[in-house]
Amino acid sequence: MKEKKEKAQEQEEPFNLKKEIFEWVKILVAAAVIAFCLNTLVIANSWVPSGSMETTIMTGDRIIGSRLAYKFGGEPARGDIVNFDHETGPGNEETHLLKRVIGLPGETVDIRNNQVFIDGVVLNEPYLKEAMVSEDYHFEVPQGCYLMLGDNRNYSADARSWPDPYVPKKKIRAKVLFRYWPKIGLIK
Repeated sequence: MKEKKEKAQEQEEPFNLKKEIFEWVKILVAAAVIAFCLNTLVIANSWVPSGSMETTIMTGDRIIGSRLAYKFGGEPARGDIVNFDHETGPGNEETHLLKRVIGLPGETVDIRNNQVFIDGVVLNEPYLKEAMVSEDYHFEVPQGCYLMLGDNRNYSADARSWPDPYVPKKKIRAKVLFRYWPKIGLIK
C-alpha cells in the first residue's frame, strides 16, 4: 500500500527544470573532481614534444604513465621509461622530460667506443634507433638517483649534456605505460 502511495506521488510531481539542472551540475562536478584526482594522483597524461625517444615513442605521441608505480616501495628498473622533472641546462628551470632509466643507484656507467657499460659489462640495447655515436663518459650514480638516456641517442639531450646528470627518485613523476595517440600500444 505504501509503495502505491509513493508511486502516485512520483507520478503527480511536475517536471522541475531547476532540480533537473542541479542534478546535472552535481554529476558534472563529481566527474570533474574524479578526473582531477586521477590525473593528479594516479595517472600522468603527457604529450611528447621531441624525438629523443624515437622510435619507441614518436614526436607528437600522447602517453599515459602510472604515478603509483614507484610510490609504495617499487623502484625504477633499468629499461623503464619514466616521466620526470629535471634542469636541462645552467640557469634553466626544471622541465618535464621523458627518458629511459640506464644507470641505477650505486652503479658505474661508462660510455666508451659508442657503447654503454654498466659496472664494466656491455648493456644490450635493442630499442636504439641506430648505433650510438658519442663521446666517452664516466658516471658514478649516487644512491637515491638514476641516470637517464634517450633512445634516439644521436639526437637526445640527456644525462650526457645536463649540468647534473643524475635524477633523484623523488623527481620521477611516473612510469610510462602506454601510448594512446595517434596509435595505441604498450611501451617497452
